[in-house]
Amino acid sequence: MLTDSHCHLDDERLAPSVEEIVGGMREDGLKRVVTVGCNAESSAKCLELATAYEGVYATVGIHPHDADTLTEDFLSEAERAARNPKVLAIGEIGLDYFYDLSPREVQKSAFLRQAELADALGLPVAVHLRDAYEDFYKAVKDNLRLFKNGLLLHCYSGSPEFAAQMLRLTDTFFAFGGALTFKNARVPCESLRHIPDDRFFLETDSPYMTPVPFRGKTNLPKYVALVADKAAEIKNTDRRRIESITENNLKSFFKRLI
Repeated sequence: MLTDSHCHLDDERLAPSVEEIVGGMREDGLKRVVTVGCNAESSAKCLELATAYEGVYATVGIHPHDADTLTEDFLSEAERAARNPKVLAIGEIGLDYFYDLSPREVQKSAFLRQAELADALGLPVAVHLRDAYEDFYKAVKDNLRLFKNGLLLHCYSGSPEFAAQMLRLTDTFFAFGGALTFKNARVPCESLRHIPDDRFFLETDSPYMTPVPFRGKTNLPKYVALVADKAAEIKNTDRRRIESITENNLKSFFKRLI
């Protein structure tokens, strides 16, 4: 069975169907899902969903788009939330220079402040990174002590060379989603081909990034199976081995995962 390591069950496109999504997980070949916080409201909702449903886990954090909303009150709430064993990581946090919806210096500050919280709690961080590779690398390199509990680059679309840099720098994992199935997915496919088998797992980022052949429709956690099939093709192996590899990697990264 598979795990969707990054989805957004609180999103308005999925929230009305949560009972159906969770109720159908076993039939859909899903062992568990991780619903990911992006701001104060979604983090609280993700914790609520994880508490309510077996097989649902959560992260809490402020996305770089909302970095300018980070407050000490949120950090205190996140610290309390993260005491719950079903909260697996602080995230999604990071840098996004493509949209620049928050000032870059504010993004950097919010990223590192939340990394400090993760370090204090002994949790890994789940990172959103887009068009900010140089600044991100420098931020991690200059603050390595904050990432000793693990760092995940979700929806990885960077180069194999950058992945290799991160692997040399710290304990980095990479998650791949529906983008692997896109026609223009040469770079992420090449990255997955070169990333060691013990350093990757799979996600959907649903309701976003819907894989082929469902592009244009709402993405769902069960479509992680399509990502697994593509990953097996890229890694020149079979689906069963991908399931085994990613299950082991998930437990290695998310120490609280059952």
